Amino acid sequence: MGIYRDLARTPGVLRILLSQLTARMPFGMLSITILLHIELRYGNYTSAGVVLAAQSIGQAIAGPITSRLLGRFGMRLVLLVTTISCAGLLLIIALTMVPLAAVAIIAFFVGLTTPPVTPAVRSIYPGLVLANRVSGLFSLDASAQEIIWIFGPVAAVFISTQISTVWGLIAAAAFLTGGGFWLITSPELGRVRLPASRGRLGAVLTKPTVLISSGVGFCFVASFAALETGIVAAFGHDGIEAGVILAIFSVGSIIGGFLIGHRDITPWSMTVRATIVLVGTALCLINLDPVWLSIALFFGGIGVAPMLAALFTVVSSTVKFSETAEAYGWVGTGQLVGVAIGSAIAGIAIDWNGAVGGIAVSAGFLIVTVLASALSARWLPDLRGKDATPVTDTVPIQLP
Repeated sequence: MGIYRDLARTPGVLRILLSQLTARMPFGMLSITILLHIELRYGNYTSAGVVLAAQSIGQAIAGPITSRLLGRFGMRLVLLVTTISCAGLLLIIALTMVPLAAVAIIAFFVGLTTPPVTPAVRSIYPGLVLANRVSGLFSLDASAQEIIWIFGPVAAVFISTQISTVWGLIAAAAFLTGGGFWLITSPELGRVRLPASRGRLGAVLTKPTVLISSGVGFCFVASFAALETGIVAAFGHDGIEAGVILAIFSVGSIIGGFLIGHRDITPWSMTVRATIVLVGTALCLINLDPVWLSIALFFGGIGVAPMLAALFTVVSSTVKFSETAEAYGWVGTGQLVGVAIGSAIAGIAIDWNGAVGGIAVSAGFLIVTVLASALSARWLPDLRGKDATPVTDTVPIQLP
């Protein structure tokens, strides 16, 4: 636990951590807020799933592209343009009444203009701390981001049910703008210069760890999208139970991150950590009582932050510094496609078989996650006693 105290005392770490968490807070709110907003206006969860899928597909397409632009045009310019654009589009969804197809198109552009906050900060983390603390910083980041999934869903459900879904979307836009400008003006963002990638777009996917993390991350996050949709469907618009249960899930993740996440990564770490989440989610199928769901998901949450830390650490330790932003962009794309597929399939399953259908879809994705992690173990690095800093970039020099 001492490593986390040392990280907190490192100049700039807390500022970057808190500013990027604020900028990403809307994405702990948007799934539930859009789900409630669209279901309320169009009368079914399938429509809500379509809109969420459109947003996630836009994010998936933008991920690797905007991540590469960070090195080409600089982090501040890319983050500024995307933050303003994304916040404006969210306000359009909140304040206008248009046909479902138009909402889906706007949601697609919300995804397309999503600020590449995660690739930016995870690319500069190795420049903020000593090499032997990089893995711990990724774990701290994964644990801290669960604040998004504690306050985000609770705030989204409270504002959307007690005030209106319109104000829920406005609040998300406000967090995005405020956090985005805080991050953009942080001095650390100017101290670490991300070199432009010299390879073609997608070349980093030839590295097994990037491909594995993208694929496994797709299934892992798809399970969350399906679970969140199922939990919201179980309790509807009239109470705050869904937000509280999802917050308890995130509390488990924070505890797991501090207890497990800083441990050295082995080829089997992902398999073990994903199995914990699978067991907790499967227990939810027994009973939809709020207390039972809270207990089951608290246990399952213990594996979440450690699993996410493992996904990003294996990438960080095996790619060049100039490739890190694009690599994280592809991992993010895998996860966002997972959100799209998970929410869409869960929406259909809920309309067909109720909330249990959505939770069953989540458990199914987690089974695939565990199997894929186990089958991929032979290609994953053993980082026991090693640091997780990116491979140093080298360039040819001209001799006299």
